[in-house]
This record gives sequence, structure tokens and C-alpha cells, in this order.
Amino acid sequence: MNRHRILLTAMMAAVCAHSAVPIHAEQLYRHDAWPAVANDRKAMAVGDALTVVILESTRAASKLENNSARNSQVGGGFQAGGIDENATLAFGGSYSGKGEIVRSEQFVAQMSATVTGRAPNGDLLIEGRQQMLINGEETTIGVRGRVRQQDISAYNTVPSSRIADAQIDYDGKGFVSRSAKPGLISRVLSFLGIG
Repeated sequence: MNRHRILLTAMMAAVCAHSAVPIHAEQLYRHDAWPAVANDRKAMAVGDALTVVILESTRAASKLENNSARNSQVGGGFQAGGIDENATLAFGGSYSGKGEIVRSEQFVAQMSATVTGRAPNGDLLIEGRQQMLINGEETTIGVRGRVRQQDISAYNTVPSSRIADAQIDYDGKGFVSRSAKPGLISRVLSFLGIG
């Protein structure tokens, strides 16, 4: 019995000793770590990167139609005694011309750009360049412009239609690009209006 009393007394002393130390519970929610769980960190400062989604589609059409017509008629008759002569002279002309030009282009790409500066109003100045070499064909895509911070999505992306003062360059070098261009003789003949 004494043994139980000693054990109980020791336990009570331990509980009293721990009750003097304040106990704190850890929180599961940490406000400084929550945004990283919910989404990517948005580009905000010089040197930060963001993804530009380029989706440009253009269509231009021009149509010209000319119609022209002209008719002239002159008639006359002469009658004297047994002579009866009639003469008719007619002129006619017609012209019809038609021309139509339709041009359609579409460019789809996704690339990263870096924040290079900040405009006085808080907009981000971005610039990016991407070079690819596929089967001997070198392709370069460049983008530059100004982005509002509110146009950057939660995934740190911005569509090209939301880039102000956008400059998007697309250039290719290689066998396919060279084959698509006309040769020197074709260009000279075209310049002279022969080809």
C-alpha cells in the first residue's frame, strides 16, 4: 500500500511540475506557407520568370470588283426615187475585272519570359527568347512587352493578348525555310514583272 502511495505522490508531483509550464498547440494553418500550397508564386520582381501563352490568329481579306460597259449606236436612212438605203453603225464595249486577296495566319506557342524592369505605374516589363533546333531547322521565338500584375493568372501565366506593347518575333533558318523562299532568278523575274 505504501508503494502505491509513493507512486501516486510522484505522479502528482510530476503533473504539478508540468502544469507550471504553459502548453502551446501548433496550428495547422500557416499564413506564410498557404499561398505556395494553393498556387504558384506570381512574378513580381525583376528577375522573376513567368510563362507566356502565345495564341495569335489573324485574318485579312481584300476584295476588288470593277465592271464597265459602253454601247453606242448610230443609225440613218436615205431614200430617193428608186434608191432606198439604210445604214447602221454600232459600237459596243464591255469590261469586267475582279481581284481578291485572303490571308490567314495562326501562331501558337508557350514559353518563359523574365521580368526585366518595372514601369512607373507598377506594370512589369518582360522579355524572353526561346531557340529550338529540330532536324537541322533552327527556330527562334522572342517576346517583349508590358504586363499588368492582375493579368497574371494563379499559375503564373499570361496570355499574349494581355501583353501591352507586345513584340512577338518568329524566325526560322534551315533547309525547309530556304526551300520555301524563291530563288534569285525568280525574284529578278518577279521584279521585272515577267514571272
